[in-house]
Amino acid sequence: MNDHGGTAGGTLGGTHGPGITLTAGPLLMRPWREEDAPALLKAYDDPAMRQWIRLPASTPEEAARWLELQDEGWESGTRFSFAATDTARGGELVGNLVLKRPGPDTERAEVGYWTAAWARGRGVAPRALEALTDWAFTAFADEGLVRLELLHQVDNVASCRVAEKAGYAFTELLGALPPEFPLDGHLHVREEPLRPDGRVAAQRGAAEPGVSPAGSSDSR
Repeated sequence: MNDHGGTAGGTLGGTHGPGITLTAGPLLMRPWREEDAPALLKAYDDPAMRQWIRLPASTPEEAARWLELQDEGWESGTRFSFAATDTARGGELVGNLVLKRPGPDTERAEVGYWTAAWARGRGVAPRALEALTDWAFTAFADEGLVRLELLHQVDNVASCRVAEKAGYAFTELLGALPPEFPLDGHLHVREEPLRPDGRVAAQRGAAEPGVSPAGSSDSR
C-alpha cells in the first residue's frame, strides 16, 4: 500500500461505504463521528473559517446538525465527507475533505476542504486532497468519474495554492453570483489521464477485498 492507501468497510461495503478510511503519511481521513462535535466547534470558532463557510456551527445544536448532514450525504451517495486527523498528534482533528456528487452527471464531481487554524502551514490540505482525489477516481471509476472540480473565490489565495499543489489546474474564471457568491471565482480541474489504449487510468492498483488503493473551503 502506498502513501495514499486506505481501508474500506462499513455497512455499504466496497470502496465507498461509510467505514472507509484514507491515509497520507500521518494523516488519517475517516467519516465524521458524533464525538467530533467539540473539535468541530473549535475549528469553526475562527474568523478565517467563518469568512468562507456558509453553514455555521457555532452551537452544540448546529454542530450536531452539521454532523447529521454528513451522515445523510454518505447514506444518499451525494456527499462523502471525511474528518482529517493527524495520527502523529494523537488523532488531532486537522481538517475536512469532501467529495460532492449531487447531480446526475456521473463523469464529474466537486471536491472541497477546510483546514483547522491550528494545523495550517503543515501541508495538510494538499496531502489530504491528493489522497481524496486518488480514492475518488478509483472508487467511482466504474461509474464513469473522470473529472474533479475545485472552486474558490478569487480572494481565497490559499485555496488557489492548494489546488495547484494537488494537480488541479486553473481552468476558468467564474462570474460572481451574489448574494451566495459575492465575488468572482476560480474553477480548477483535475482529469484522470487516459492510458495508451484510450481507457481512463482510474485504477492505480488492484484492490484486495476490503482494501481501496488509494480550500477550496467546503462552504456547502
